[in-house]
Amino acid sequence: MNKTIVGLGELLWDLLPAGERLGGAPANFTVMASRLGNRGVIASRLGADQWGARARKILSTLPADTSLIQMDSEQPTGTVGVTIVDNEAHYEVHQPVAWDFLEWTPDWKKLAGQADGVCFSSLAQRAAVSRATIREFLSATRTECVRVFDVNLRPPFFSAAIIAESLATTTIFKMNELEVPQVLAMLGSDLTPAADEAGLHAAAEWLLKRYPMKLVAITMGADGSLLVSREDTHRRQGIHGDVVDTVGAGDAFTAALVDSYLAGANLARMNEAGNRWGAWVASQPGGMPELSSETLAEIQRRVAAA
Repeated sequence: MNKTIVGLGELLWDLLPAGERLGGAPANFTVMASRLGNRGVIASRLGADQWGARARKILSTLPADTSLIQMDSEQPTGTVGVTIVDNEAHYEVHQPVAWDFLEWTPDWKKLAGQADGVCFSSLAQRAAVSRATIREFLSATRTECVRVFDVNLRPPFFSAAIIAESLATTTIFKMNELEVPQVLAMLGSDLTPAADEAGLHAAAEWLLKRYPMKLVAITMGADGSLLVSREDTHRRQGIHGDVVDTVGAGDAFTAALVDSYLAGANLARMNEAGNRWGAWVASQPGGMPELSSETLAEIQRRVAAA
């Protein structure tokens, strides 16, 4: 296996119109990172209930390492109501749930020290206990660990303080184009970026000047993505195709981006990998769809040929 990549935070059930699907951004991210050949570790918490038992059964069939998922005997497994409007997912995140009580343990401290990459979000920091644990985990990672902050704004579960604190330790900052103006406003910027490439680029440069991150990744749905580092910029147009739902598509993008980043790829290759895998997940139901070896090989071939 290539790298140890951790998805730190929420593990939950998306209650979609078509039925229940196991998800949560860090878990979706980790499954994709594992499928790309890494040791992907889910660092989350489930309730000792039927939802938790079902989650463990499904995860046992997937390549991610689930051995460090915590069990909570008091709080329920997380669930989220999901509605789809114009192919976009809208969420009602229930609380309190097990992943609001992530516990800082010796096993997690050891994992943090092993991690080559870790992805976390604002949502899992909504409760004080989990927020403190996430801070401890990030502090225990090595200097060279790639810390990915996927802001993942879910009203009302975020604040300017959480975002600013997260960015202080971030290597890669990922958000979508709708989150860009919200983030800048919360951080006190007087910049009002337009939703075009120039506006998003200006927003990324503003962030790079104020925080120690190395890369800003902005996804734009069907219109692709923009990557901005301190040295370079790359814009990738979207890959068009049939869309079943967008749940987990951004997480697949992030996982492929991080996998490429850790392999030393340039921005063009990172963008290609992110868009290819994001488009594939959007063409499938749920955030952890089945993946055949033939599809894996074909998408990897297309990424390599770009």
